[in-house]
Amino acid sequence: MNANKTFPGKTAEQWLEHAELKEKAQGRLKVFLGYAPGVGKTFSMLSEGIRRKMRGEDVVVGIVETHGRPSTAELVEKLPSIARTELEYKGTMFEEMDIDAILRRAPEVVLVDELAHTNIEGSRHAKRYEDVMELLQARIDVLVTVNIQHIESLTPQVQSLTGITVRETVPDWVMDRADEIVLADLTPEALEERMKRGDIYPAERVDRALANFFRRGNLIALREMALKQVTRAVDRNLDAYVTRKRLGGEWCVREKVAVCISASPHARQLIARGARLAEGLGAEFMVLHVDRGDTPTEDRARSLEANIRFAENLGAKVVKLVNRSVAKATSEFVSKERVTQVIFGRSAVKGLKMYLYYFAIQRFMSGAPHTDLHIVTQEQA
Repeated sequence: MNANKTFPGKTAEQWLEHAELKEKAQGRLKVFLGYAPGVGKTFSMLSEGIRRKMRGEDVVVGIVETHGRPSTAELVEKLPSIARTELEYKGTMFEEMDIDAILRRAPEVVLVDELAHTNIEGSRHAKRYEDVMELLQARIDVLVTVNIQHIESLTPQVQSLTGITVRETVPDWVMDRADEIVLADLTPEALEERMKRGDIYPAERVDRALANFFRRGNLIALREMALKQVTRAVDRNLDAYVTRKRLGGEWCVREKVAVCISASPHARQLIARGARLAEGLGAEFMVLHVDRGDTPTEDRARSLEANIRFAENLGAKVVKLVNRSVAKATSEFVSKERVTQVIFGRSAVKGLKMYLYYFAIQRFMSGAPHTDLHIVTQEQA
């Protein structure tokens, strides 16, 4: 059969992507991220599952906790569910997701709520995210939900902010494994109204929740953390796309600021300038040092070490590059990492040194044409 008659207008690139989807090695993981209970992540996950079922995909509910919310329960009823398995622990029966039953059923898509959940002792895996990884290995697409406070690296910050102990966590590598992260967003004001209406917790728990975890300041901070998590995920996806398609440095999602330093004590002025610029732009902040292979004097080595400590104290990611040419090394790095703002220092030099400096700047600009360049005059070291 002529393929173009089946899919008229399909490009060669689309054919390749279609083939990749047919022969995928693992299932796709889609995370619905929330910043607090009640923002609608489970509702959003179920809604997508229903849409995909209507498109003809084989979708099942692996496990969803309705928490007594009628609107959530109504959506669950619209999808086939895999019966839970029962496990006895210390004389009490508990229900967990039946991963074996899901694997036997082999659906195209499975919905799994509360990714950070700890399975009862005697389960196939200790954590629910481990169940999800096995489903992905079986080439089943998985939609999951998780709140920002359960991401392992953010847990200490959340506990310090809210005073609430977070006992269940998801390792950061699980979030990095996600093919897509969707923020289930709601303003803190709207979430408070939902809470007061009794849409999240029973009436007797509302006042206590609003005075503790659901305080306005907590919600604002948690929402910002969730937004940043999604931004990082978008940037990672773009990084992978740019690398795969070999696109240029003009492809960027957010600002990135890099400061190029030497062993000069005046470099701290540049670092401070870069830190202020990065803070103002809400940008990632990096400090670059190029090792040209020279052996520095003891004083210059100490000065460079002090500059690096100063940069780290200001929250910079310090990157060491090795190349005889500073211009070549930095232009290649900022193009690859899609850095948007670069700061160089310039000493008040004359003659040949000034000529060589401007030659290096021109070479840098040719290698990184999509980067904004800031030149800051310094005293001569």
